[in-house]
Formats: sequence, structure tokens, C-alpha cells
Amino acid sequence: MIDKVRNTIRENNMFNHGDKVVVAVSGGPDSICLLHLLYTLKEELGISLVAAHVNHCLRGEEADKDEAYVRDFCKNINIKCYVKRVDVNKISKDKGMSSETAGREVRYNFFKEVLHNINGNKIALAHNANDQAETILMRIFRGTGLDGLIGIKAVRDDIYVRPIIDIQRKEIEDYCEKHDLRPRIDKTNLENIYTRNKIRLEMIPYIQKNFNPDIIESLNRLSHTIKIDSDYINGVALEKYKKFCRKEKEAIIIEEKVFREHEAVMTRVIRMALKEIVGDLYNFEKGHIYDIIDIQRGTTGKSIMLPNGVIALNDYGRVYMCIGKDKKEEKKELEYKLVLNSQNNLKDIGLRVSLNIINNKNEMNPKEDNLVKYFDYDKIVGDISLRFRRNGDRFTPLGMKGSKKLKDLFIDLKISKEKRDNIPLIIFGDEIGWVVGYRISDKFKVENHSKTILKIKIEREEKVNDK
Repeated sequence: MIDKVRNTIRENNMFNHGDKVVVAVSGGPDSICLLHLLYTLKEELGISLVAAHVNHCLRGEEADKDEAYVRDFCKNINIKCYVKRVDVNKISKDKGMSSETAGREVRYNFFKEVLHNINGNKIALAHNANDQAETILMRIFRGTGLDGLIGIKAVRDDIYVRPIIDIQRKEIEDYCEKHDLRPRIDKTNLENIYTRNKIRLEMIPYIQKNFNPDIIESLNRLSHTIKIDSDYINGVALEKYKKFCRKEKEAIIIEEKVFREHEAVMTRVIRMALKEIVGDLYNFEKGHIYDIIDIQRGTTGKSIMLPNGVIALNDYGRVYMCIGKDKKEEKKELEYKLVLNSQNNLKDIGLRVSLNIINNKNEMNPKEDNLVKYFDYDKIVGDISLRFRRNGDRFTPLGMKGSKKLKDLFIDLKISKEKRDNIPLIIFGDEIGWVVGYRISDKFKVENHSKTILKIKIEREEKVNDK
């Protein structure tokens, strides 16, 4: 069996020489087998180990005996053991979730905490081939897609590793007996009150007896086969993601071309975008992915609220996705008075604005950066300030005699709704002189008879910080 584990570790590049590994240990056969195997291989692999055990306080004295057993086991092999006691039932009630979900959340948070404390690299989990088969069957019942049929991944996020994922439970039990490990047995695993237990205790034995005695191996082989195909499609999707998606601050823009791709690629790119924004795909279902596709095929401006506070918006055929933050009203009230012949550092909005008087037109450079513009200073009455758009704003674009709504200008320029509230406006008195980055006002343009010229230069935060 140890050779099979070596192969699994090698084929999946689970460890690097010098890795510090947190081994999740419940005290049952799977985790004790895992810890003993890694202890046996640690010199060969060049890794160091610590154990992490969570007492869920669900089984009274039995849970305390599990904890004591794990402590003694680790002490006997000179492995440091971290233990956390948590009332999972209380957390379950407080958070309104099942005890299984609460327990999982507590365990993984604790494993990550220990990993951080030891400055570690990997968390080793004791999922095995039977767990894999049970997971695949459960996902089939729920109507999973291709990625779901992969089941439990041998390596996830380059942190979570499962060295015994290819080992069947019978092999694990035989290993524990051979090495006299005497693991603890959680009797709740023998009760068919949960879906997974029913699959484990009733369905799989029935299939083994009546259809396929090697169903565990067959389902694991299915997982490996599908992983090969899925990895290829995910690779194609990643190329499209890098080519047609871009990040702007806290948002992801998915270009229209993505939605012309094959559905298998398109849906994966959307999932990648969601994961980039939120950090994981928990709470996102197949229906949410197709809701985003429907938004893209609708009219511009159409939007939808998704789980985890994500907003998806059709922006002229592109899809703009971000975490919903309603700061529009707050931004409308912002206004900064600008000082002439000075650099105005507006740190809270990440801008630096320079205003300088030029007496010689030859100093003008019309081909300069789009964030540098020139105005007839003698036409300006009142203060010069910077603010963002407000309801009812009107503007006279260069070349026009009459004014138009600022909103209509944004529509003409195909500027997305999400961007409009972030576009700075230079205000002369009470009139818009410059929609920064886009248009200047015809009212303040430099003409042949202009004598005093105002040069305004705007630098964004990233450029300021580079200097």
C-alpha cells in the first residue's frame, strides 16, 4: 500500500522538499493511517509534520476519548499535536446551518490557523477511494456537471493534499491492523441517518453484490478519466479568460467575445470570473451561471443580483461583475476646491491635480496625455473645483453650441453605468469645463484671441505612487 501512496504523492506533486505539513487527525482509521504513512515517509519526502485535531463536543465522553487517543498517538511518534474544542451544535444554531456544515467550517478554519501559526505549506486530509466513490454518487444524484464527476481532488489550491485518495477503506483497515494502530471508531458513521452513510452502508454494498463488485475502483477510474478531459477544457477556458477578461479595481469585465465561445468554455470562464471576485464558488449554482449568460443576451443596462453580493451588469454586450457597493450618493456630495499654480493632492480619491497659468500658446502641446487639457482662463468665473456627476448635470461638448445632458453624453460614448459615477469633472464656477478623460467644454476652449491659458494636468494614484 505504501507504494500506491508514493505514486499518488508523486503523480500529483503533493509535496516539495522542506514542506511543513499539517495533518488533520480525527482519530479514526483513515486519519491515523494517513499520519502513520506520512510519518514513515517524512524523511524520504523531506517534510516535517504536525497534527491538528478538533473535538466537536458532539459525542460527550467518546469525543474526549478520541482527543486523548490522538494526543497519545502523536506523543508516541514525537509529533506536535494542536487541539481545539468547539461546541459545534451551538455554532450550528447560532449561524442557522447544519451541524455537518458547521463542523466542516470549524475544522477547516482551525487547520488554516495551525498552518499559519507554524508558517506551513500543506494541509493533509484523509479522504480515500471510498469517500471518492460516495462523493461521485451523491453528485450524480444532484445532477452534477463534468467537473463534479471528478469528485474530491487530490490537490486543491496547492494547499490541501490527499495522499490516500487512491486507497480503499479495506486496505486502510488492514494497514491499521497490521501496524497495531488501534484507531478510534466513530459509531455515528455506522448509522444510516445521513445521505452519505446510506450510500456507504446500503447502496454501495447492494451494487457490489448485484451489479459490480469493483464499483469503488470503477468510480475512481471514472474520476481519473474525466479529470483528463476536464483539465483540457479548463486549460482552453483559462486562455480565453486571460485574453478576454480584465480586472478593474474590484470588478471583472468579461468581453462580448467570451459569449460566442462553446458553452463548455463560456461557462467555465464565467466561473473563473466569479472566483476571482469572491474567492470561491460556494453558493453559486449552474442556474446562476446561465442567469449571467441571459443578462449578456439582453439589453444594455440590464443587471442581476447573485449570491455573495455579486452584481452582474450588461455593459454594451460586455458583462461587468463586481461586489455590490452603493456609494453613489456619498460620491455625489464630494467636491474639492482646487488651488491655482499648485499641485492639489486628493488622496482619498487617488488623484493629483495641477493647475498652471501659461502666457505663451507655444507652450501648449495638444498631443499631450489625454489627462492634460488647456482652457481659456479669462472665460472662467468663480472657483475651480473637482467633483463627480450629479442629477441634472448638463454639458456643452467641444464643437457644440447647445448643451446636452451629461447622461446622454455618457450613453453616446458607450460609458458603462458603473464607470459613470467614477469619472471626475472639472467645474468652472457652476459649469462643467472638462469631463476628465473624454471631452472638454466648448465654452472654455482656447481660441486665437485667448491670452491667458490654464493648463490642467491630472495624475491617477498609481502614477503618483511610481514617482
